[in-house]
Amino acid sequence: MIALLHPGAPRRGARNAIERRQLLRLLAGLPAALLPASAAALGARSRVRLTQLLYNGGNPVPRPTGLRRLTWEVEKRTSIDVELEPQSIRASDRSLFHNPLLYLGGDKAFDPVASADLQRLNRFLVYGGFLLIDSADARPGGGFDQSVRRLVADLFPKNPLKRLPKEHTVHKSFYLLEHPVGRVASVPYLEGVSQDGRTMLVYTQNDMAGAWSRDNFGQWEYGVYPGGDHQRELAIRWGINIVMYALCIDYKADQVHIPFILKRRRWQVP
Repeated sequence: MIALLHPGAPRRGARNAIERRQLLRLLAGLPAALLPASAAALGARSRVRLTQLLYNGGNPVPRPTGLRRLTWEVEKRTSIDVELEPQSIRASDRSLFHNPLLYLGGDKAFDPVASADLQRLNRFLVYGGFLLIDSADARPGGGFDQSVRRLVADLFPKNPLKRLPKEHTVHKSFYLLEHPVGRVASVPYLEGVSQDGRTMLVYTQNDMAGAWSRDNFGQWEYGVYPGGDHQRELAIRWGINIVMYALCIDYKADQVHIPFILKRRRWQVP
């Protein structure tokens, strides 16, 4: 299976795209009907699980209920078979490669990641994993932002963070969206690291998990500024789009899909 995601393999033609999607289904767990029999037999292990990546120093879990709420929204709004309870791991854990969707949050500076863990994370991402980094600090240039940029530079010295263009598939992987938002709307773009046409790391500075967070009584935990409830809904949609992109990559990149998507959402096609 690893050979299909080898970083040196060419990414041309339908065959490679189909193989990559088949492998992601096996790893991440789309509905059992779409899986090979051997994968379906895995049961609960075949479900998508959102996993919090822990680190030393700082505050690695600033929004404890955020991922749980996003998982609930993904389960209710899409056909993805999800594990409703997120989990937390470290880069050094043996289960790292069993969790294709990682989330890294924080609101403070954190310690540099050890060299061995950097190598594991690099391998995880290059071989098909995905990492969403979400700043709860929501302050460009703050301590968390500086630590994130150092981490990405250590992971990919020759492949720095870049702004994702509005044409990127993440803007249309499920909902059609424009500017990314979260609890705040500080930075109107996403940044990411891409290789061989696949974005394997996405960074947002708008505290998306702050907009997702909801307590056990059903109350939203944080106010959303400046757009209120409408902005919160957009933040949830962004979370779903990112999960969908991580699982399906560029299957909606072709412009032939746009009229169908617009019609499905009862929007007029110009």
